[in-house]
Amino acid sequence: MNSQLSSTQHGMWIAARTGAATAYHMPVVVALDADPDRGALAKACRAVVERHPLLGCAVQEVDGEPQLVPAAELPGLDEAGSVEEAVTRPFDLARGPLVRFALVGGDTLVAVAHHLVFDGHSKDLLVADLATYVQGGIPAELEHSDHRERVAAQRERVAALLPEAGEFWAGRWHEPDDTAVPGGWLRSRRAADAEVLEFPLELPRLAAATHFEVLVAAVHVVLASYGNAEVATALDLSTRTEREAGHIGPYVNELPLFSRPSADMPFARFAAQIRGELREVYRYREVPLARAVPGLRPHAALAPVSISYRRLPGTESPLGRVRWLEFNHSVRGALQLQVAHGPSGALVSLRHDPLELADAGRFAADLARVLAGVAADQDRPLGALADFAPVAAAEPRESQAAPGAPLPAGGDPLVAQVTEIWEQVLERAPIGPHEDIFDLGGHSLTITQIIARMQTQLGVEIGLDDFFDNSTIAGVVAVVRR
Repeated sequence: MNSQLSSTQHGMWIAARTGAATAYHMPVVVALDADPDRGALAKACRAVVERHPLLGCAVQEVDGEPQLVPAAELPGLDEAGSVEEAVTRPFDLARGPLVRFALVGGDTLVAVAHHLVFDGHSKDLLVADLATYVQGGIPAELEHSDHRERVAAQRERVAALLPEAGEFWAGRWHEPDDTAVPGGWLRSRRAADAEVLEFPLELPRLAAATHFEVLVAAVHVVLASYGNAEVATALDLSTRTEREAGHIGPYVNELPLFSRPSADMPFARFAAQIRGELREVYRYREVPLARAVPGLRPHAALAPVSISYRRLPGTESPLGRVRWLEFNHSVRGALQLQVAHGPSGALVSLRHDPLELADAGRFAADLARVLAGVAADQDRPLGALADFAPVAAAEPRESQAAPGAPLPAGGDPLVAQVTEIWEQVLERAPIGPHEDIFDLGGHSLTITQIIARMQTQLGVEIGLDDFFDNSTIAGVVAVVRR
């Protein structure tokens, strides 16, 4: 049965439609301890999908609004020539399913889910449930098993928080500046092909800050030391409540964090500032920024630098050795830090666009040095942990702005028809040909509705990426005319 997307899923769906490639592929790889009984393993994979029906879904448009529908077929256990092949094979979002399982070399299991139905904690749940089924057991019964009910409850919570969240972000959000790094600038907030650097990291814990808060503070110190007067990062924050406990799904929201580190501030005090600001942000962690900030244009990442952190299970899986941070060969933004923290320490997967970050090793070394200094003395001034460069002046960039698209002389029936659709969807009139949809309060959902009506009423099509780049009536008509 069809189900609405949650607010988080809708944003991911928009990003996936605008060229995110493999950026939303979430793999987990298990080097199996013993030669598997292929039949038993296939049965266990199917049982996991039956237990978590969201994995067996697809996403299709109904009257311009994406909805979850049953996949054309459920996943089996396939063969793959390599882990990379299994990870990077595209998903057909409209047919599904949004998870796949493959054996590589007979002894390596690769499970890949789309972020539309999966998050970091879902990896733990999937591996644990697979192990239970393989061993002949049955996992404990799940409460609140109806995804539609969970989505409805989440939408109600978001709606209740929205007015307050709008006021909160009105005083904090602004478009992040380019981020200076040695030898260049981090500017991209799109998805791109990436390279990866993996390294272990020791995360000290302060009396007044968690490991995650110390990590975020250390990243901000490193970026400030490169000459950034203000540091902006995007953070993946869990939105799970008791209702979502035990359920596989995308219970995460990306929100921004801004800071202004100073060289003479003790690290412990700066970490306390980060902690305090995070505590404020947490109150609105379920509200997507695009819902709270009018006119926010969609990006794969809210800032060029993003951080994702999670705790790993306390015990090893009986299935075998698990690679929790398997690389998906893409990055959202210019630099993405994914950190998995287990009993033996933290492992970092530093995904980066090589066209923007030329020296990932330098960043990794600087981060490790700052954290080592904190472990030795948490009250050490930030300037003693890292050499602060003078505030960087951003290099000028060629303007991307284009003049408003000219309209044909003498009037154009298509302009009138498109204008009527905009006014119906946005519920306002009149709308001028050069007014930007984001300035009019439009967002990703209204854009998909406009595109759908243009297709059904006018028989013309325009892609989401073209719409975002030409977000006026004149711009949309010019694209159609081309």
